[in-house]
Amino acid sequence: METDNSIKQQADKLIFLGIFLFFLGLVIGLLIPILAKPRIGLSSHLEGVMNGMFLVILGLIWNRLSLSKFWLKTSFQLAILGTYLNFLTIGLAAATGAGKLLPIAGGTEQGPFIESLITMGLISVTISMLLVCILVMKGLVNQSLNKS
Repeated sequence: METDNSIKQQADKLIFLGIFLFFLGLVIGLLIPILAKPRIGLSSHLEGVMNGMFLVILGLIWNRLSLSKFWLKTSFQLAILGTYLNFLTIGLAAATGAGKLLPIAGGTEQGPFIESLITMGLISVTISMLLVCILVMKGLVNQSLNKS
C-alpha cells in the first residue's frame, strides 16, 4: 500500500488537474464557432468538462483504493494521460477538420500525418481509460474485501 501522504498528494493533484481540465473544456466551448469542425469542437468541449469531472471524482475516492504503490502510480498516470490526451486529440481534430475515425461528428480525412496523430491519440485514450477503470474497480473491490 502507498503511504497516506503520497495518496493525499495524488488525490489533491487529481482534483486540481480535474478542475483545470474542466476549465479548458469551458474555454474551448467559447471557441466552437471558429473551429474548422464546430461539431467536433462541441465534442472536445464535452470531453474537457466530463473528463475534468472524472478526475475530480477520482481524486475524491482515491483514498478508498486498495492497490499497491505501483498500481496506484500507474492508475494516476494513466488517468492524467487518458483524460488530457482525449481532450487534446479531439481538440486537434476540431481545429483541423481531420478525423476519419470521427465521421458522426463530421470529421474528414485531411492527410496522413494529422490522421495518424489523431488515430494514435484515440487508440491511446481508449487503452488508457479502459485500464484506469479496471484498476479503479479492482482497488474498490480490494478495499471492500479488506473490510470483510
